[in-house]
Amino acid sequence: MRRDAKSRPLPASRRAPIALLAAAASVGLVLSACSSSGSTAASSSPPASSPSTSAARPSTPAASSQSATASDTTEPVNPIAEKVDIGGGRSIYVECQGEGSPTVLLLSGGGTASDLWHAPGQVPNVYDTIGTQTRVCAWDRPGVQYLDGTPSRSTAVPQPITPQDAADDLTAILDKLDMHGPYVLVAHSFAGNIARVFAAENAADVKGMVFVDVLSPELRAQMTPEQWATWVATNNRSPALIAAYPDLEQYDFNVSLDQVDAAEKLGPMPVVVLTASVKFADIVPEYIDEGLVPADTPRDFGSVIDRTNSAAQAVIAGYFPGSEHITDTNSGHNIMVENAAVVIKATEDVIAAVDAGRTTVTG
Repeated sequence: MRRDAKSRPLPASRRAPIALLAAAASVGLVLSACSSSGSTAASSSPPASSPSTSAARPSTPAASSQSATASDTTEPVNPIAEKVDIGGGRSIYVECQGEGSPTVLLLSGGGTASDLWHAPGQVPNVYDTIGTQTRVCAWDRPGVQYLDGTPSRSTAVPQPITPQDAADDLTAILDKLDMHGPYVLVAHSFAGNIARVFAAENAADVKGMVFVDVLSPELRAQMTPEQWATWVATNNRSPALIAAYPDLEQYDFNVSLDQVDAAEKLGPMPVVVLTASVKFADIVPEYIDEGLVPADTPRDFGSVIDRTNSAAQAVIAGYFPGSEHITDTNSGHNIMVENAAVVIKATEDVIAAVDAGRTTVTG
């Protein structure tokens, strides 16, 4: 099944990774690659239950107006915005609103805080829109930053962290707040690994997922060792960034991806995979010229990212029969900021499938 929709072009200023919009955030390739517009990769022998591939489904003007009105004028229901004591002298900043089930947990990408899901002045946005339909929560991992560069409100921890560390923190938050499943996880970038580890440990409670241009072991598997080494070099935090924010969230990418590979495989559930459509082939040379990535990065490395990430995202979608893989998102890596309507619709589709007791999105 393919759903085509007209796309509106993005201003050039919105196509850069979120890191370039925050003063002290990472200026690498933002922990995940973007794929070519409207393309998906297929294996030579795709399974009969291969995922549906769709174009983006931005809201119509009327629908956008309704979403904007709902998120702009509706008072939040049962809101919290507080530091939650998780023990060990640590607290995690958490915000939730709305009521109902399943609870939607928003997992921000590498180095980014909870405001990624409700950027200042953004209407509609994912957090407020989903919060009018069911319970939704987001939180700040230690060492992340807000879009304006403000440091995380959560207690700093030694770096680097791993997906298991973050999944353990999420479990501690939910326990402290006495929250229970079912859950729908909406994970961006590096947090796709956190979501997969958490879901593997909480299979009875995690009922659906939305992957928003996620980093994955599947990306590493698509690259040669030399290509992967280049990718890691472009995404590691620079000494200047760490000096500016010593508590900055960092990762050992191989350790992190190995944890996901070692986790229990996930069973059937409704899943939507969203892949960025702005090509890194077009912007990596600019990053090199502007000193945003190492000078020895091959100028054609963006094409490598586009190709391997497209294939990796398709592999992830293929794990879940009846999933949907949306490739023409009219967005760069930060889809929830650049084209929130696509993430909102994907989340609503997964919620509807969970409510109907289905393990598929496409029926």
